[in-house]
Amino acid sequence: MMLDIDSIREMVINFAVLYGLKLLVAIIILVVGTWIIKRLTRIIHNLMVRKGIDESLRPFLGSILNITLWVLLLVLVIAQLGVEMTSFIAVLGSAGLAIGLALQGSLSNFAGGVLILTIKPFRVGDYIEAQGQGGTVHLINIFNTVLKTADNKTIYLPNGPLASTVVVNYSVESTRRVELLFTVSVNNDIGKVRQLIQELINKDERVLQEPAPAIVVTNFAEHAITISTRIWCNRPDYWALLWDMNERAKAAFEQNGIALPVPKREVLSQPSSK
Repeated sequence: MMLDIDSIREMVINFAVLYGLKLLVAIIILVVGTWIIKRLTRIIHNLMVRKGIDESLRPFLGSILNITLWVLLLVLVIAQLGVEMTSFIAVLGSAGLAIGLALQGSLSNFAGGVLILTIKPFRVGDYIEAQGQGGTVHLINIFNTVLKTADNKTIYLPNGPLASTVVVNYSVESTRRVELLFTVSVNNDIGKVRQLIQELINKDERVLQEPAPAIVVTNFAEHAITISTRIWCNRPDYWALLWDMNERAKAAFEQNGIALPVPKREVLSQPSSK
């Protein structure tokens, strides 16, 4: 019985000496490797900023680098523990195949992210509309694109569908066209209405003269006339100019007696009972 206990004790000591040292070295490699990865990731990020790498590309490249370094670190740690790399690579390959089949949607999003960063239909800071959502592009990650809305909501769009859908980018061109629709009564003098609108346009320095403003009648009904006014401005002035022109037009119409259309309602009389 004493011999069995001594044998077991000796076996445990040998095991601790043999594998305890490997485990200690593996832990040291893991700790030092983690520090190196964080440090190297920060250095690469600062280098991309100094080199002027596109802001849309930085988070994506940073994520790819971070994942690659972590995979290499885990391989080193596992090799230090004495696991046969051939067997490990075979297991890793089988696991990768299974994970790939299970995560087809995620792989599609990854491919979509690569496509977006290659074709560049939009960049960080652009205002876009896609998949029924609209907002300013905040981040382009590996698997999704993050939008910030005007009322400070955060929207996550998967890159896979985003790369294959229609995207409206409002930030590509430096100018935009403002279209205003003014509906007035058919009894008004169209020439006077056009003159008032033209005066509003001439007084606003935000309106560009090229392309030239256009004031045209786009609809003529029994009780109303719709006058469409198309003016151009620099992109940052779009919303302010739209709101200001609507407000000033209403005030000008009221001051100059321009009547708005009043819908006609037919009142059906009830038949009298006898």
